[in-house]
Amino acid sequence: MTVSHAEPVTVAVARRADPARTEEMVAWMRAGTALAEAFPGFLGAGWVRRAPGSGDWHMLYRFADPDTLRRWEESPQRHWWLSSAQGIVEHTHVERRTGIEGWFDPPRTAAVEPLDAEPTGSPSPPRWKQAVTIWLAFFPLSLTATLLTGQFLPGLPTAARVLVMTLTLTPLMTYLVLPRITRALHWWLHGREAPWRGQRTPRAPHL
Repeated sequence: MTVSHAEPVTVAVARRADPARTEEMVAWMRAGTALAEAFPGFLGAGWVRRAPGSGDWHMLYRFADPDTLRRWEESPQRHWWLSSAQGIVEHTHVERRTGIEGWFDPPRTAAVEPLDAEPTGSPSPPRWKQAVTIWLAFFPLSLTATLLTGQFLPGLPTAARVLVMTLTLTPLMTYLVLPRITRALHWWLHGREAPWRGQRTPRAPHL
């Protein structure tokens, strides 16, 4: 079996539609996401609107590597999905990003964020914040892997033990842990107020 070492690919697409057809646009994008989910290598998708009442939309989808992305982009399902929006949707810009930084950096020419992010073209987080975020994800994984391999594989040579750990931790970091922690720390990475500070319970009025 061949193991692919290619990096995940994030694709950001800017599209324009008549603001009066917002419901159709949302339904069309949901249909595309549902089709993509059925393809191996699909890691997630999202979309945002530039502003209330705007006809500019930004979509983002991510695949495990260029090969799985190509299978989706060349598939009959995607061609049918795109053709179903002819006359309704205009495609204005496409950008691809690879590697872990695709989770940190917004596209350089179009502000595209996951669904739970604000549609603003904020700059990339400082490198030290990216490093802290990666460490927060890697430290518990590394510690757990070290304890488990020491307990269950005590006689394994050091090089073989490190090989097992890296082969296990790399996909966990890339596909599971790091995407979750970057979403959880999005406010801190981009210098925004913590979400819970704006959710204070109002005091009951005096009777």
